[in-house]
Amino acid sequence: MTLSLPFPPMRLRHRIPFVFVVALAAPALRAQQGASARLVITPARPSVAVGDTVRIKAQLVDAQGKAVEGAKILYADASQSETGSVNREGLFTGVAMGPSPIVVSGVVTGQKPVIQRVTVQVVPGPAARIELDPRPARLLAGQVARIARRVLAANGDQRPDVPTWTSSAPGVVKVVGDGILEAVAPGKATVTASAGAARATLDLEVPRATLASVTVTPGAAQARTGDVVRFTATAKDASGAAIGGLTPTWSFAPGQGQVDPDGAFVAYEPGTYAVTAQLGNRVGTATITVAARDVRRKATIVGTMVRTKFPTSEVWVHPNGKVAYLGTHLGGDRFYAIDISNPAAPVIVDSVMANTRLVNDIMTSADGKVLVFTREGAADRKNGIVICSTEDPLHPKVISEFTTGVTGGVHSAFIYTQPRYGTHIYLTNDAIGTVHVIDINDPAHPKEVSQWKTPRSDIGRYVHDIDVQDGLLYGSWWNDGLVILDIGNGIKGGSPSNPQFVSQYKYDLNALYKQVEQANSPGFIRGTHTAWRHKNYVFIADEVFAQEAATDLFNGKVSRAYGRLQVLDVSDITKPRSVAWYEPEFGGVHNVWVAGDTLYMGAYNAGFRAFDIGGELRGDLRAQGREMTMVNPVDPKGFLPNAAMTWGVVVKNGLAYVNDFNNGLFIVRMEPKPEVVP
Repeated sequence: MTLSLPFPPMRLRHRIPFVFVVALAAPALRAQQGASARLVITPARPSVAVGDTVRIKAQLVDAQGKAVEGAKILYADASQSETGSVNREGLFTGVAMGPSPIVVSGVVTGQKPVIQRVTVQVVPGPAARIELDPRPARLLAGQVARIARRVLAANGDQRPDVPTWTSSAPGVVKVVGDGILEAVAPGKATVTASAGAARATLDLEVPRATLASVTVTPGAAQARTGDVVRFTATAKDASGAAIGGLTPTWSFAPGQGQVDPDGAFVAYEPGTYAVTAQLGNRVGTATITVAARDVRRKATIVGTMVRTKFPTSEVWVHPNGKVAYLGTHLGGDRFYAIDISNPAAPVIVDSVMANTRLVNDIMTSADGKVLVFTREGAADRKNGIVICSTEDPLHPKVISEFTTGVTGGVHSAFIYTQPRYGTHIYLTNDAIGTVHVIDINDPAHPKEVSQWKTPRSDIGRYVHDIDVQDGLLYGSWWNDGLVILDIGNGIKGGSPSNPQFVSQYKYDLNALYKQVEQANSPGFIRGTHTAWRHKNYVFIADEVFAQEAATDLFNGKVSRAYGRLQVLDVSDITKPRSVAWYEPEFGGVHNVWVAGDTLYMGAYNAGFRAFDIGGELRGDLRAQGREMTMVNPVDPKGFLPNAAMTWGVVVKNGLAYVNDFNNGLFIVRMEPKPEVVP
């Protein structure tokens, strides 16, 4: 569970040295251009579908438009967006939807280069399927139904198409707008949505029943903000007989909240709400009184360990609760072993040095006997992982390394033990976006037993983080979203040596964070960053930075993050669906930890946050008042003083160990809620 912007450059977007790319992309480029020569680039507004290629051609010409003899044309990626990549010959490969800036340079020996920036728009592939939701089977005459639709490419990318809607029997059900259907008269009709070669159909019946009344019943008369209350609608004819199988249109007033097509209602503000179900010209209404959630609590900083030599990366707490391990970044060549037996006075006792420039991830086995940490930026380019014995937790000892096939760097690693298969490390391969499974039943002699990767070209595939619970692996595959694998659960017959695909949740990152590009420049960084399974939910966090902000972050300047936490309902593990979200007003989301019904988060600029995630989750968690506490973990003596860039948190024995990139380690206690005195 680590930051997705390694230094030095490791992955696709870093094949051109990072410092060089930033220099090329700087506003001062125009000053470098020759007084008379210019570049003619074709196509002028390049566009390419995901997975396809386009040839960018350029020619350096003089003031008269004649080709400059001896000119050499160079092409390079101008951002870290990972939406695409260009090679030295100008062949651009589309990786994921969104803008992908490149720089083209015309170079003549002895003269200043002429440099121009071009943005390639990477668009989704052709429409392959259309998803409709909801899918009602029956409508009453006079009823208007609104059907949401998603047009998808073969790889799951969402397209912007507005489908063409048709009805096989307009006299029964007619189309009155995009996804808006009106039942006209009794009968049957098939409604079809079409976009390119993609089709989706909806079979509808309009019964002869005459609706006399609609009665709405709430699942509860009272609730708190954030509670999900289900309302049911009962339709009856003039004789009092129920008319089944109908899907009403739901609404509510006044106040803020949401009601879903299934009648699930959640209020964001206290008050009395009227929830209404409409079927044709008949409506039914029920009321519910909503009180404030009232979960705010005080947080106390118990102890700190401010760091100044290197920025702080990952934190991990040994199962004994008395030792913490803290990684380093931006040239950091070590991680620290810290005595936290007295949380108010943590003390560094030892450190493990390594040939690396950042220690991004640290984790121990459940029994606390083995520790793994990841390496990126090694001087000899042999990155991979290092395995330590923690028989003495305060003094880890290196016992082995694993670098085969992962010398390009490992960003994250997860140790998981299953009685049937023993202990394995699941690690991410920076170079080609593959998960490698390493058997460490003999930790001194690690051996690879399998690999798994998403079905796309190695260019642009990247897996950022891994969570494993109950024999299921939850992989945060950046542009490919969340991927769930069976590695011993049994749902698909998988094992560590034979991972099996279960499901995937992919979404339009570019559309979700369009405000980042609008406020900055094309080529922003965004992807599925981390995941955590809890009950029937998977929490996924996106890492989002504008290009300029990423540059500032690694130049020791104040930086701005963006991002959203999505809550996926996995009660049907084969069909994850997004039901709720959290997005800070200023800041982003990074690593999370769940203990009980509380979710703890490193929210970058927004500091440390904790949320009540009790009960069913739907809608905007921040608007519902589910935030319990926050801490701004900064210090005037930090690596970057008084500027929060909080990565994440580990919770142990009622304390939150919060790691802040700019300031160090903060140990926080969330205080009990004060008792109400009568």
